Amino acid sequence: MPGRLLSLVRAAPASSPPHDQLKAQNKQTDTAPLFPPVYSVERPSHPKNKSQESLVMEAFKRHSLGSRQTSNKKSPKASPKVEPQPAAVLNMVVESPPLVFYNSPQNSTGAIISGLLKVDVHEPHVTVDKMRMRLLAIVTTKKPVHQHCPDCTTQTTEIHTWDFLQEPVKMVHGSHSFPFSHLMPGHLPATTHGQITTLDYYLDAVATLSNGKTLEYKRALDVKRSILPGPEKHSIRIFPPTNLTTSVRLPPVVHPIGEFGVEMRLSGVTQTKNDSQSRWRLRKLNWRIEETQKSISPACPKHANKVGGEGKGVLHDDTRTIASEEVKTGWKSDFTEGNIDCEFRARCNIAHNPLCDMESPSGMSVKHNLVIEMVVAEEWAPLKKLSQATPTGAARVLRTQFHLVLTERSGMGISWDEEQPPLYEDVPASPPTYIGDYDGPPLHDHEDLHLGS
Repeated sequence: MPGRLLSLVRAAPASSPPHDQLKAQNKQTDTAPLFPPVYSVERPSHPKNKSQESLVMEAFKRHSLGSRQTSNKKSPKASPKVEPQPAAVLNMVVESPPLVFYNSPQNSTGAIISGLLKVDVHEPHVTVDKMRMRLLAIVTTKKPVHQHCPDCTTQTTEIHTWDFLQEPVKMVHGSHSFPFSHLMPGHLPATTHGQITTLDYYLDAVATLSNGKTLEYKRALDVKRSILPGPEKHSIRIFPPTNLTTSVRLPPVVHPIGEFGVEMRLSGVTQTKNDSQSRWRLRKLNWRIEETQKSISPACPKHANKVGGEGKGVLHDDTRTIASEEVKTGWKSDFTEGNIDCEFRARCNIAHNPLCDMESPSGMSVKHNLVIEMVVAEEWAPLKKLSQATPTGAARVLRTQFHLVLTERSGMGISWDEEQPPLYEDVPASPPTYIGDYDGPPLHDHEDLHLGS
């Protein structure tokens, strides 16, 4: 869908008609949130986005494979080229469990990441001048303001930094470990690979040797969010000008894998007059799950004039159907009470790679709705012969939607703060202490035991 011009603000933008320019006021706050900052942050070291880099790598591989095949035809006995072994290599061991934020961003305490950054030295000794590691959040826009501008395509947020060395250190042959840990705040959005925007977290480590060479290591972190289930949700919808009312019972949360039950009751389907009865009969029922993604493509200072000035961007939204089905049978009609009860099972189509709900202050959000459509036809029957109903030819399409919270399963995991040992105030009272001013004869346990024996 075409984008909309708007200013980058802290909160998620409100919906507006397409192609409308929304001029924002630059409001300065006292404390800026940790994520995301103003988009004028340092971009990642690589100047190309993922798609461009993958295309370049594929072209390089095809070129190298073609040259290998040509060389093999000319000299079949040619030995493969052996690259020299580097002086040292960076590696990492993550000791913490998977990164899962439990509960909503407002109530989540975050997740702890801990591990060891290792330096495997292959030579007798090397001197490392400095070694640094950063925890980065990288947002990549697939619809940037300028197609070939890396500053418009990628925005990087530095969440935390580790400086392992304060001065040059000489390392001998072998493996050297440097522990690290950090509590990732729970209000951060989870890793998301959407249709218009992707959000990834990385650990980027760089070590500089005394000879000027650098050692690099990059590891992707999969951050998830799991919202714990609560009470069931009950919703009521009214369809004027008729007297039809729908009450739906939904689970509090749903998951990308697995099905969930939906209970629905359609009331007010019968209207009795003096000598006749008119009623609505349910003919068809369809349901589908829609996924709505929204994101803001910010403009760098170089291309700010394309969107009307610095600090503005373009709002993009995309809606797709991740599951749908037609329910043909399975409902019960009780025209005496005037109700139609229906129950069906719904699920997400895993082939569409459904995303979990998320919302970021930068304007990036993912939400889901369950859309139910019912086709009802009107019938007329005399009170003396209710079984002989006659269609009147009138029909209506009843459409309603309900918000679904799509989240990851919690499994056996719990939040890190619930796993900590008891604190001092949680320890019960200790046994009574001995009396300090005792004036009697000393007690000799060993003598008493000897005499008693």
